[in-house]
Amino acid sequence: MYDTVQLPPTPKQLDYARAIARRLDTAIPRAGLEDRRALSAWIDAHKPGAGHAPGATSRQVAFAEKIARIKRRAIPDECFRDAGLMSRWIDANR
Repeated sequence: MYDTVQLPPTPKQLDYARAIARRLDTAIPRAGLEDRRALSAWIDAHKPGAGHAPGATSRQVAFAEKIARIKRRAIPDECFRDAGLMSRWIDANR
């Protein structure tokens, strides 16, 4: 019906998306780098509090570090970013 014009992302969008990508250690899809709407959708899906699991609690981290010292094991980095993963790591290493 209507032809839509594909607009490039704004500099602010790109800066914010790059900050999110660095924090999550992930890449921005090519479509997001070329289309404003695609980048906006990617940002909405990946911004803090956008349905991602909350990070591990301070109590989980303290308990996991105690276990890691006793068992001389490293805690995977992704466990610090996801409370569910940290809980599973703790259960598996008790």
